[in-house]
Amino acid sequence: MRTMIVSGTGTDVGKTVVTAAVAALAAEAGDRVVVLKPAQTGIGPGEPGDLAEVTRLAGPHVATRELARYPEPLAPATAARRSGLPPLRVADITTAVAEIEAAGADLLVVEGAGGLLVRLNDDGETLADVAAALGAPVLVVASAGLGVLNTAALTAEALAGRGLTHLGQVVGAYPEEPDLAERTNLADLPAVTGAPLLGVLPGGLGDADPRRFLTTARCGLHPVLGGQWVPPLP
Repeated sequence: MRTMIVSGTGTDVGKTVVTAAVAALAAEAGDRVVVLKPAQTGIGPGEPGDLAEVTRLAGPHVATRELARYPEPLAPATAARRSGLPPLRVADITTAVAEIEAAGADLLVVEGAGGLLVRLNDDGETLADVAAALGAPVLVVASAGLGVLNTAALTAEALAGRGLTHLGQVVGAYPEEPDLAERTNLADLPAVTGAPLLGVLPGGLGDADPRRFLTTARCGLHPVLGGQWVPPLP
């Protein structure tokens, strides 16, 4: 089973859309795909969360699994502490991954909450620890605008310092009329991170119907991720 971790340079950068896009392309190619959301925050019991969005966009052939849910929109460690619910641990995630692999999945996409070093619990475990435990590469979803070069470089440095594989980065919500920073960031992101740009998806893609979503995903993601996108020349 191939496993990929999806993290971000921050919150609201398009991680769920990118996760759904990777899953949709893999499912179209015939893979048995599972999307795992270890911790969902800011959503109450019974309410649709990120995995409902993945299902809507990628289709019912992509299986999903959520391990922990906390009602307040906070880091998982803080949300668990405040709710009185059990915190999520790396061991919980590795156990779930083993079960998913035993069930016969071809591709597992693990979508994190926020950035790479957001705490899962008060012991300080993070998504980086999950990546290390699974030996899985990390795909970083980046915002488009001013300030992303710093957060992307810090994320790349954290990955390198832990000996983790930085698969590359995808800009998760690129505006229709980009400003100067958004245009130049496409060339600068690989330079400051040392990792390739593997796609650019347009803002608002989460509102697309499944057919348009799949077509846009194919046009917006690199062949490494199952698409046909070609990086712009420097």
